[in-house]
Amino acid sequence: MERKIAMSNTTNEQDRKEFSFEENFIDETIIADKSSKTKEFIKKFMKRKTAVAGFIVIVFLVFLAIFGQYLAPYDPDAYDYSNMLAGPSAAHLFGTDHYGRDILSRLLAGTRLTLGVSLSSVVVGAALGTVLGLLVGGMIGLLAGYYGGWIEMLVMRGADVLFSFPDILLAIAIVALLGPGIINVFIAVMVFTVPSFARIMRSATLAVKGSLYVEVAQSLGCKDSRLLFVHIFPGTIQSLIVNFTMRIGSAIMAASSLSFLGFGANVTDPEWGAMLSQSRSYLNVAPHMVYFPGLVIFVTVLAFNLFGDGLRDTLDPKIK
Repeated sequence: MERKIAMSNTTNEQDRKEFSFEENFIDETIIADKSSKTKEFIKKFMKRKTAVAGFIVIVFLVFLAIFGQYLAPYDPDAYDYSNMLAGPSAAHLFGTDHYGRDILSRLLAGTRLTLGVSLSSVVVGAALGTVLGLLVGGMIGLLAGYYGGWIEMLVMRGADVLFSFPDILLAIAIVALLGPGIINVFIAVMVFTVPSFARIMRSATLAVKGSLYVEVAQSLGCKDSRLLFVHIFPGTIQSLIVNFTMRIGSAIMAASSLSFLGFGANVTDPEWGAMLSQSRSYLNVAPHMVYFPGLVIFVTVLAFNLFGDGLRDTLDPKIK
């Protein structure tokens, strides 16, 4: 009897070891697979030189947004009437404005304000495109793509109405209703990003909805909520990431344009669009006041667009 018990214990111990071995093997396989996919993604992305260049510029801009005010050679708000409208020189690399303020210092200090408004508005717009987007924008796009029918028609026609207005005109209309100010610029830019995410979510949902694993989950009696959030939604994240990076450039342009028109930041704030607005009266006398802020906006928008294009091509399995 004791011998049988000992043999049974030995068998159970062997079963536990085999199960533990299989479990560890599965875990190691999953980790190795994720590591392989990450390496493949990095290798594929590094082949796109323009996207890499855009990414480097973005990292540099983020660095300036964090530390720019400490790197500025002068106080961005310090008036120096003895150096008004001075051109680029060793003392002032980008020259000075009509109050004698150093333009380079103001551009460095304004990086945080400009990128902060643009990035935060797109982040919230994406969230509203997937959370209010889970209620109004993207998630309704998710529901529209999944259920179809009158929900799809209602949501897409509403998105078409918003898409019929150019982004900047819609933003101007919103700011005109709410009043000028950097917070209202944030709201305006956020609002016109929601339809874009709604449409992207709908298209991505329709593509994922027909996948085999979704049909298997449906055949097993999986609830709609679980199908949406566990099986379908993860398959749309790739499209959301690409659209997110592409919308940042548009958000920067819109925020700068609103500030240029006098709807955004205060004229005393070192925001890039506001700096352009103040400089237009001095274009013939001090063109550097327009050139440098305009160049910074151009390079920033270009960097995000190049990065977004490269990210889209990298994540597309059809493109090698």
